[in-house]
Amino acid sequence: MKSFAEMNVSEKALAALRRYGIHEATPVQEEAIPLARSGADVIVQAPTGTGKTLAFLLPLMERMKPHVDEAQVLIVTPTRELTLQIAKVARTLAEVFSLRTIALYGGQDIERQKDKLRRHPQLIIGTSGRLLDHLRRKTLRISQANRVVLDEADEMMKRGFLEDVEKLVSSLAPDRQLLLFSATMPDRVRALARRYMANPREVRIEAEHVTLDTIAQTVVDTTEETKLDKLCGLINEKQPYLMMVFCMTRQRVHQVTMALAGRGYLADELHGDLTQVQRTFVLKKFRAAELQILVTTDIAARGLDIEGVTHVVNYDIPRSTEDYIHRIGRTGRAGRTGEAITFVNARQYDQLRRIEAGIKSRIAKQRSSRSREQAKARAEARAKALRAREAEKKKAAKPLSKYANRKGAEHKGRNPRSRRDPSARTRGKRDGRGKREK
Repeated sequence: MKSFAEMNVSEKALAALRRYGIHEATPVQEEAIPLARSGADVIVQAPTGTGKTLAFLLPLMERMKPHVDEAQVLIVTPTRELTLQIAKVARTLAEVFSLRTIALYGGQDIERQKDKLRRHPQLIIGTSGRLLDHLRRKTLRISQANRVVLDEADEMMKRGFLEDVEKLVSSLAPDRQLLLFSATMPDRVRALARRYMANPREVRIEAEHVTLDTIAQTVVDTTEETKLDKLCGLINEKQPYLMMVFCMTRQRVHQVTMALAGRGYLADELHGDLTQVQRTFVLKKFRAAELQILVTTDIAARGLDIEGVTHVVNYDIPRSTEDYIHRIGRTGRAGRTGEAITFVNARQYDQLRRIEAGIKSRIAKQRSSRSREQAKARAEARAKALRAREAEKKKAAKPLSKYANRKGAEHKGRNPRSRRDPSARTRGKRDGRGKREK
């Protein structure tokens, strides 16, 4: 991998990156940054946790003009959490480049957002719904913005936001540069790229090289009745620093959180029914390690970069390979190691096989400590029974003759004078022990 210094990143930016211990570019940064600098439209297909945020922020900020009081760059995201995550990184770099940024998302006071927009931010990050809301109110002007980033485009499609995105893109400057980042490339995302991009350059990072190398993946066989006990057993056994537990529904998240809290664990919930203030508060506590366990829906599967997540548990198996990759990508980030555990019942093994086919790897099945102890006890019992049978067999065995018990007897209980063995009589004549013929 190249260092950022070798990629001719400005000294100001290098100093900012060094403060956070970032020296070398990831594969997606190494390939995407030169293309974004060139002004070309770029399609980047890469899984979560590969460093995509810096891959578009660095080259775009280097080309921005701090003395121009107009919106120059627009970054569109599917979720509030991803917006906040990008905004946090952008603020750090914006200080270096003397730029103003703003994050626009639902659940926040719109009047406060209007006040901030009057200060003419040059880089705008937001969810498509809130951006369109400001556009309709004429409080957001993006007609001069000529660079746009669509982050997690496949997730926007799943949530039905592509129409909103098209309205936003059509409001930008005609000579715009479009950077599209996505973990997968469904047909509708490809169609969007064809409609709004001119001769796009493509970057593709394979999932298996990024996701599987640093994350130990295991499957735990469960039933609905034993899931909670298995989860508590894992927490006690693994002693995670920070653990994320993914469930399919908000109701399930609430049930699991209450059950864990009732058993004395430091756990809280994160899902779409919470207000933005509540969600921000929960994430702040989790980042500060005031919580050990965050129980969440797939709302936290993308865009969240929380340092210190050592374990991810799929309490409910994800629907697709992409969702699986995004979930387990919350751990093992930036070259660190992590562990991902998936609970599977007897009816879900077909779904597990589809995920394994998607990641091109077989996920090992894990035994609990209790089942390992039981297996060890069974093995010891079988060995003991086998030894007992061998002893009984040896004890019951009869010697061939009374001579066989004599210590050091060379004849092994065989009688050379036996009439039953003609060859013995012949041997007796030869060695002088047989009877003389009359």
